[in-house]
Amino acid sequence: MLLDAAHMIPDADQNDGDAVICNGIPLSKIHHAAFDAHLIGIDADFGLHVSKRILEQKDGPILEAIKSLNGQRLRLPDRRCDWPDRERLELRFQRFVEVA
Repeated sequence: MLLDAAHMIPDADQNDGDAVICNGIPLSKIHHAAFDAHLIGIDADFGLHVSKRILEQKDGPILEAIKSLNGQRLRLPDRRCDWPDRERLELRFQRFVEVA
């Protein structure tokens, strides 16, 4: 109940929005909301990025925890077939860069 399946490409996208494991990342509800709002991004090399909008703010421990993700790497499942698709990540990361 505390994890969500965050889609990199929305289901509505007929090209890449398939409801498949490689189009999703398990995230906590707060991280999922931040991901969907483009406050955090994940590049094709599984690097985590936090929006400058967030990095410049000061507002308590939850925000500090999100800010601490900047420069970290996504923890990947042991089975490579369960890893997020790099091409979908890159498409999503491009959007993060545009908005961030």
